[in-house]
Amino acid sequence: FGCMFGNKNTSFYFLSIDPIEIHKRKLFLWFSHLPQEEKQFGGFFSPETMHVDPLILERDAEERAGLLCSPFQTQTHCNRSVTVEQLFQHTDTWSEGRGLNVLIYGAVGTGKSTVVRKLVLDWCAGTTLSHFQLLIPFSCEDLSQLSKVTSLRDLVSRKYLHLKKHPLLSGEGNQAKNVLFLFNGMEKMQLDFRIGASELCSDPNEGLPPSVVVVNLLRKYLLPETSILITTRLSALDCIPQKYVTRYAQICGFNDPSRQRAYFTSRLLKQSDTAYNQEAQDLVELLYLNLQRESQLAAACFLPSYCWLTCATLHFLHFTNTKAPIRTLTGIYTSFLRLNFGGEVLGTGAGTNMPIQEHQSSLMLYVVRTVGKLAFEGVTYKRTSFSEAELEQWIGGKTKTDEELRQLAMFRTDVLDFFLAPSIESGKCISQDLRENNERQYVFAVPAMQEYLAALYVVLGENKSALEKLTNKVSVAIGQASEDVNALVNIFSKFIPLRIFAVFNLLKLFPKLYEKISSLNKGSIARTMAAELFRTEDSYNEDVLDQVEQSLLGVHGPQQQQYSERQPFELYPIFMGGLLHYGNRVLLQQLGCSIQSTTVAQITRAIRKYLVRELNKPQPPEELMDLLVLLYEFQNPRLTAEVLTSIRAIRLTNIRMTSLKCFILSSVLSCTPASYYLEELDLSSCLLTNDMLQMLWPAFRQTYSLNLQFNILGPESCSLLRDLLLDPRSVIRSLKLCDNPLLESGVQILVEALPENQSLTNLSLMHTGLGDEGVLDMAKRLQQHKRLQELNVAYNNIGDDAALFLVDACREHPSIQTVHLYLNPLSKVAKQSLYAQGVPRSHSGQRVKVLASVTEGTDLSENWHPILSVIRENASSWDQQHVIQQLKVFLEDLEWGHQQQQSLWKRLHFRRVEKGVRKILKMLENNLPPSKK
Repeated sequence: FGCMFGNKNTSFYFLSIDPIEIHKRKLFLWFSHLPQEEKQFGGFFSPETMHVDPLILERDAEERAGLLCSPFQTQTHCNRSVTVEQLFQHTDTWSEGRGLNVLIYGAVGTGKSTVVRKLVLDWCAGTTLSHFQLLIPFSCEDLSQLSKVTSLRDLVSRKYLHLKKHPLLSGEGNQAKNVLFLFNGMEKMQLDFRIGASELCSDPNEGLPPSVVVVNLLRKYLLPETSILITTRLSALDCIPQKYVTRYAQICGFNDPSRQRAYFTSRLLKQSDTAYNQEAQDLVELLYLNLQRESQLAAACFLPSYCWLTCATLHFLHFTNTKAPIRTLTGIYTSFLRLNFGGEVLGTGAGTNMPIQEHQSSLMLYVVRTVGKLAFEGVTYKRTSFSEAELEQWIGGKTKTDEELRQLAMFRTDVLDFFLAPSIESGKCISQDLRENNERQYVFAVPAMQEYLAALYVVLGENKSALEKLTNKVSVAIGQASEDVNALVNIFSKFIPLRIFAVFNLLKLFPKLYEKISSLNKGSIARTMAAELFRTEDSYNEDVLDQVEQSLLGVHGPQQQQYSERQPFELYPIFMGGLLHYGNRVLLQQLGCSIQSTTVAQITRAIRKYLVRELNKPQPPEELMDLLVLLYEFQNPRLTAEVLTSIRAIRLTNIRMTSLKCFILSSVLSCTPASYYLEELDLSSCLLTNDMLQMLWPAFRQTYSLNLQFNILGPESCSLLRDLLLDPRSVIRSLKLCDNPLLESGVQILVEALPENQSLTNLSLMHTGLGDEGVLDMAKRLQQHKRLQELNVAYNNIGDDAALFLVDACREHPSIQTVHLYLNPLSKVAKQSLYAQGVPRSHSGQRVKVLASVTEGTDLSENWHPILSVIRENASSWDQQHVIQQLKVFLEDLEWGHQQQQSLWKRLHFRRVEKGVRKILKMLENNLPPSKK
């Protein structure tokens, strides 16, 4: 009884809640839901913090017909900017008892769906359109799928059960004046306002097809007091007669850099980790500078969709970490297209009697076959700009039927400007011939989009040869009748001669011929990927991720010399690989673009062979980085492991490493088996920081020689390096940390690993700020490590006593053979003592080679050449006054040794070394970069 009493109270409680309040709560929950594309950013964004109102211009009814043009041109008009709430204010033409019909239209990507979403959320919160008690949003795409007749009230209760039989929709009195209907995406419905096709009806309880219900609402024949907001695309403006529209408004996107900057700030500065705030602020400033230059990016960002793509790409480039979901550049572009074209189709024209579902084709597939074909031709011939005549040729040149012409007109009106924009006259990508003809040029809104669409065009197999297209059609025809052919063969083989029987077998073999031709095409795709990735003329360009960043932020300061005059398309093969990933294929399937698993398997088998072949040749660091990006975009561990088995050294010298590149390197190497080890991992001069070392930890454990020279690693990095050396799975034999500000405190932490480490044989700490204390602490721990063979502590401000103590410890060490001490402020007496103390005191010790100068007493050091080479290569980045002072000391040592020599041959040898020292000294004194011999 008590339970029943409790249930009764609960039921009474829910019945007592106002249905409109329930409606508001549910709408708020539904419209606050973030799409999957937003969740990939790790939950940093929310609708409340990232909305920026696009420009909305009110248009006159006579003016709207001439506005089927690019949204980039709207800033030249002087129409009044309005808000959605202002559009529902009564005008002079308003009549009592009739609601307003407001039509908002815009091209793809201008922000229609975002405006609707924000409008609903604000109404739920009571901050806008509060004079409407009830807001009822409908998706026209959803309504177009309904085939059964239904009344208006049943239609509302079907979508919103809590509003079932609500009195505001009864049609009695003028209660409906407090209701606002919202129909989003009216182009998805086939509305026919002819009386013969859509009967008049004023009863909200009368069952009618959904399209007829909407038509009667717009006619003001059904619930005339209610107001209606419709959103649609440019091509569907004429679907609603002008007499049924009270006000027109066009969404024009972000028409000025201030709106764009507000969007970028709300996106990039809302990081959950405050450590990123300064970097995000710098990104926004660089981005804003690029927008103010009237760059091509500024033109693209008139569309809020491209602002989203820009922020998503920058977030991927700068804020990738091990905690965030796995993202790829290809995945971002695929998600971008899914956000804008998910479920979009090209259907039949209005007024046809055929259901829309029967004549639908994927809009994205249409984009690939038209704009993708143009992109592919541009990539093939290294072009980024196209004339109007070329657009006509590639996008509409082969249309024949009226339906094809209708689809083409719709595509040009709604979609074409989304991908192509008039070129900003910078002269970068436009040939001299085209400039002389003074013909208007068009480019892809974002350069990388051209490479993505070209890659999609190829991977989908749209660039088939004539032979393959013919064999495909024949194979399909034969395949459809294969069961009948097999049945006939089985029956007649018992009665007909063998010669005739052979003809049937030929028919059965034809599909195999097609498969053979198709596999050759897949091999050519793989060959193209490898050829484009390792093009000789692109070998010394920036790596592909830096190119992407520069296209967004611009180039600040002197630009790197380009070795090729033609536009590099190095993202093209990387996108081709990324599109083969299962996650991207699933998204493309939703867009109506299917990539078969057999196609993926054939391309993967072929690309493995070509990549291994190219990797047998020496590759510059930039090309090697591009290869790692390709393997990462593939997201295919088996392929990655098989390709990496042919690589024994990864040298990324002078690559500007970022958190993303470190993550890519670690992710790719984590695909290899436990038995795989790199002979060398060279990350010198890569601007590595302590945070990046954390991401590179898995890669470090798979290398024998680790080169971290010339980075910005401080004392805090030594804790991680110490743990790395103590890791039982670590196999590091050589660790080079030259020119990192480790300081005494850092080195003292590092050497704590020496007693337990069993792999290290070469430790280089040149120019790390070691000092006397650091050397003394190291010397005390050397005896506890039995495998070290070479120790480099040159250029560390080490005094005489500390140097002598270190050499004493080294000569009693069982394995140390060489100690580097040059460029330290050592006296002549100390140097002589060092050479003498290199001889061991006991028989158990061994001779230690001490490199303190280019001379050893009265003789030349046999290692003078390596010493001068190190100084020559690094002098420009060192304290030049200190280096000059040490070179002068070398000259004094050489002059004294020269005077002690009796042999003419030895004197000449001294003069040769002296000449080399003076050459470096002269270059430093003249502030010239030392040349390499």
